[in-house]
Amino acid sequence: MKKLILLCLAISLVSCGTSKTVRVSKKVIKGDWVLNSITYNQAGTYNATLLNDASKACFEGSIWQFVPNNNTGVYTINGTNCATGERYFVFTIQEVDAETGLYDFLLKPTNEKHKSETNQGFRLKLAALSDNAMQWQQTVNVNGSTLTINMGFSKQ
Repeated sequence: MKKLILLCLAISLVSCGTSKTVRVSKKVIKGDWVLNSITYNQAGTYNATLLNDASKACFEGSIWQFVPNNNTGVYTINGTNCATGERYFVFTIQEVDAETGLYDFLLKPTNEKHKSETNQGFRLKLAALSDNAMQWQQTVNVNGSTLTINMGFSKQ
């Protein structure tokens, strides 16, 4: 009986931990990335403000740094005619499908480095992740239809 209780306890402790796929993804995402391209799944001209911060033109070429051991990061906008500088955030990876390795992110801006979170967050889908490339997708509603914003990163 004791062995059965210990076995059940061990299984419950293991099941509460982060999955291996999430741990591997956190290892891959660690480091510096460049947001190279932002595209839309539908043709047209869109005046989008991404992450309630800046335009597509300002985000393209931005540098992103991820620190997965404390789920924080910073992105830096350097574009001309943009409000340049560092923006801090915290992120959470939520497993969607362990077989494909695809996840949803919850990215929440913070006021300063490691300071309090703002009351807004942005749900993004991790559509692809390799050692040197990453693809995010965000679905938004535009005039009653769904628009998918694709963001392509490369590792520095």
